[in-house]
Amino acid sequence: MGLLEFIMAKTAPAVNNGFYDDLGEKWFTAQDDPVALLRAEGKIKQIWILEMLRRHARDTARQGRFLDIGCGGGFLAEALAAQGHTVFGMDLSLATLQWAQRKNTSPAGWIRGDALVLPFPDASLDAVAAMDFLEHVEYPDRAITEASRVLKPGGLFFFHTFNRNFLSWLIVIKGLEWFVRNTPKHMHVLRLFITPLEMDGYCRAAGLEPLAWSGLGPRWRRRAFWRLLATGVVPEDFEFQLTSSKLLGYLGLARKR
Repeated sequence: MGLLEFIMAKTAPAVNNGFYDDLGEKWFTAQDDPVALLRAEGKIKQIWILEMLRRHARDTARQGRFLDIGCGGGFLAEALAAQGHTVFGMDLSLATLQWAQRKNTSPAGWIRGDALVLPFPDASLDAVAAMDFLEHVEYPDRAITEASRVLKPGGLFFFHTFNRNFLSWLIVIKGLEWFVRNTPKHMHVLRLFITPLEMDGYCRAAGLEPLAWSGLGPRWRRRAFWRLLATGVVPEDFEFQLTSSKLLGYLGLARKR
């Protein structure tokens, strides 16, 4: 048994998704919680998605119907709605959706739903996003197939997830547990991380042709990291950046054939 297999065998069999129900206003304000990293990460994701829409969306989709699966606090939905898209933010957590609706001023629609049974007809959406979501479900391939079902031909599928390797376990899982306050146990489980090769195969099997990839990781600024390590609190100026390496987290875009 290799080191990676040994780590997966010793980690929890199930990911902990229940803590999202209890975040409440922390989605928007907490710095002593990993949700602060999610907010910081979300800023660069939003910029990337809007740029990819500019480059790759068909004319009819430039202000089209967009579904954000696992929308959380609604940050991406808010950014897209501000650009004129008709946006649906969907999450399984009712409490999270209530806070998203309360805190966001966009005209987005908020839907409680299951990613494996999306409440949309076939070929009815111009774009679907699954950001920081696929590593939280047991059957990501089925979620991707369902996303493809509701996309129009030529529609776009955006995703972000984490690569499965020793370094991602050390930084994304253990690093948060060791150094960020209030990180819940089993927020991430290594066996549910997805390699880029697996993601490419899931997309192609669902009738989606990958168009673009980008690595995503923290901007290694010494002062911000020392403050995080010393206090367990995420500095407000902590930043993420796009990278050429998909070793940790990565973004992707695929088009429905």
